[in-house]
Order: sequence, then C-alpha cells, then structure tokens
Amino acid sequence: MPNQSVASYEMRRPRFSTPTIDTCAIVAFSVCAFALIVDPVLIFLTTGGQRPPNIMAPRLEPRLFWPLMATVSVALGVQNRNRLSKLTWPPHIICLFIYLAFAGASALWAFSPDRSFVRYTQQLMVVTSIVLPATLTARTVDLMRSLFLCFACSLVLNLLFVLGGSVTIAQYGSKAVDIGYQGYFVGKNYLGECAAPALLLALDETRHRGRRRATGAIFAVLAIFLVYLSDSKTALGLAFMVPFLAWFTLIVRKITRISPAIILFCIPLCYVVVSSVSHFNMNRVSYMLYGDSTLTGRTVIWDFVQHEIDRRSLVGWGYQSFWFVPGSPALTEAPGWVKLMPNAHNGYYDTTLEMGHIGLILLLLFILTTLHAIGRVADRDPARARLLLSLVLFIICYNYFESLWMRGYEFLWVLFVFVAVEIGRYWQPLPLRRAASSSRSPRPGGPGPLSGALVHRPRVRLS
Repeated sequence: MPNQSVASYEMRRPRFSTPTIDTCAIVAFSVCAFALIVDPVLIFLTTGGQRPPNIMAPRLEPRLFWPLMATVSVALGVQNRNRLSKLTWPPHIICLFIYLAFAGASALWAFSPDRSFVRYTQQLMVVTSIVLPATLTARTVDLMRSLFLCFACSLVLNLLFVLGGSVTIAQYGSKAVDIGYQGYFVGKNYLGECAAPALLLALDETRHRGRRRATGAIFAVLAIFLVYLSDSKTALGLAFMVPFLAWFTLIVRKITRISPAIILFCIPLCYVVVSSVSHFNMNRVSYMLYGDSTLTGRTVIWDFVQHEIDRRSLVGWGYQSFWFVPGSPALTEAPGWVKLMPNAHNGYYDTTLEMGHIGLILLLLFILTTLHAIGRVADRDPARARLLLSLVLFIICYNYFESLWMRGYEFLWVLFVFVAVEIGRYWQPLPLRRAASSSRSPRPGGPGPLSGALVHRPRVRLS
C-alpha cells in the first residue's frame, strides 16, 4: 500500500543528529543583541536618556558580559579545535588580527599605558566574542537572517521609546531645542545609525517569498520612519545611496572582473584629485546642503586632531589613550568645547591619532581586503554580496562623520566585524571532489564555513 511504502522509506532514510539549535550561532546573536539593544537600553535607563559626562567611563554590565562571552567563545574554540586547525583563514580576517595586534602593541608607547591596555583588553574580548562563534557556526545557519531579526527587535523597541517622547535636547544659548528623536539611545545620531542598517537588512528580506517578503517590507517602512524622525541626515542619505553604489560596483566587477576594492578605491582618489584642483570639497557640499561649512563643528575638531597627529605621526598616542585621559593634550590643549569631545568624530582621524600612519595603513588594508573578498562572495551568491557590500559601504562612509573603527563595543563596529566573518564564510569553495562525495553521503559536523560554504556547479547551455 502507498502509506506502507512511504513509512518504510522513512524508516530506511538515513537520519542525522544535526542539532536544531546551534550554540555558536546563539553566542554570536547574543553579542549583537547586547551591543545593539541591551547595553544602550541600560545606559538610557541609568542616565535618563542624557549623554553621561564621561561616556567612556567603565560600567558594570559590559565588564561582566564581555569576559563571559569571550570565555564561552574560547571554550567553543577549544571544543572545536580540530575544525579550527583545518581552517584556511581569509586574508581580510588575517588583516583584522594584525590590526588588532598593533593596537595592543601601541599600549607600550601610549600616553596612558594602563588605560590603553585596559581598553585594548576589552576590544580583544569583543572581537573574540564575534569571530570565534560566527566562524564555528554551522554553514546551514543564516547569520544574516539572525542579524535582521536582531535589528527588527531594535526597531520595535525604539518605536515604543519614540512614541513615549524620547527626544534629543540641544542647548542653543539660553534656549533648549528638540533636534530629533533618539529612541532608547543617548542621541539621535545613534537612532539613525541603527535604523539605516536595519533598512538595508529589511530590503534584502523582501527578495524572499511569502512571509519574509511581507515582514521585510513592513520593517523597511518602519526603518525609514525612524531614520526620518531621528533627523540624522547622514544616515538617511547613506541608507539610500549605498545600495545603488553596491549594485553599480558589482555590475562593473562582473563586466570587468576588477576587484571591488579597486573600483571603490578610485572614488576617494578621484575626490582628492578633483577637490585639490577645483577646491570643491565636502565643506562646500555641507554649506550647499545645510548652510554650515564646518560639518556641525567637525572641522574645528579635525584641525586640532591634525595638529596632534603631526606631533606623533608614525605610531600615534596609543590605542584609546588620548580622549578623556587626564593630562593628555585633549584636556590641556584643545580649544573650548573640543575638550568635551569623546572622539574626533572621524574614524580615520582617530585611528591615525591613536596608532599613527602605520595604524591607518593597517586599517585601510583590512578594509580593502574585506571589499576584495566580497567579489568572491558575488561569484557564489550575488544577492548576498549586494547586502554585505551595502552594509560595509555604509559603515565605511559613516566613519567619515563618526568614530567607529575599533571603538569599544559600538554596535556598528560589532556589525562590521560580524559582516567580515560572514564574508569569510563564503570566501573559499569546497573542492569539487569533496563536494561530490559530500553530496552523495552528507554528514553532520563537517568542516567549518571558512573552509568553503558553496560548490561550483558547471553551467550547461542548451541550444
């Protein structure tokens, strides 16, 4: 009988003990959720939504969470040491390790070695808590889907805070002015930083069918709404610009086979040449758009930072050993309100300030190799490559206006490292022979994602 034959087939079919819950994926998801949701909410509740006087002061919750996550991540690495020993690490992840190692070495010549070492140790735990679990996550787990769900939860929670009237207050003379909603963050720019990547992730969800498309469309509308309410013009502009830039870059790469790193590097190079000849630069663009050529005071900060970079141009002042450090030039020599700044509001200036031009070169090397690796992803999954490149471009561009590179546990830095590891999961294909044998007799617990996630299949042209 048909029912009996189906039942007998089900009994003969090989069963695999693949776990329904991936521990490594849970750890990676927890890291993103803490940086994006839990920690900002705790800061909001303890400060009443106001920026604390010293935002870099140590707090109890991160000091407990990150050592715990780093310990769990190392334990997972030890448990899966055989898989780790067989991995071929992508070049951009190796560049990340070199960049991180130089930041640690800079504590030796830092203005405040103790503070630099403590903050570097925190950063080491952050990177460890992302790279190890995400690397060891089973290849069948869609990490970007998990990332979307994390940002979706953040959008819903931020909407509740916005409806409750959570706004940023700016003091202009004797008058206090509402300048934008901030959600559960301590500033409106953070809400824009959160909603813009959420929009990119939601748009990617709409390429799927059924409920995922509907869910993606709903959260895309919500993300646009929150970016608009935050009045974060930079985040809004970049959120609409980077998908088209990513699409254009991958189209050019497909036609010319030129690395995305080279294609995108030509853009700032052309800008430098054109601005030096015509004197048409970002200051001029800012004045045309907003009537403010200082980029809301950033050029004042950058002038001071450039002066301090010139004093230690090669190796810098040490990793996070400049701002809010007693006795440092940031407090003794900075003009006026610049003394109150927690950073230079530019990730590239801050990297050069803290680790010199050597550190800047290592950062650029990490960025360029990451962009190059996305070209490898495009050969296997073009849609995923567009999403990854859009997220990477958003963070690269946003660092021109805010300092995010290796800045503690800023959620956009966490996102960038997370995306870099996801790129690594698609970096190297499985050999055809191994792929063929694996397809005939699948087995659980195979080699990790960095050793190759997808298989090339020959295309057959029908005439």
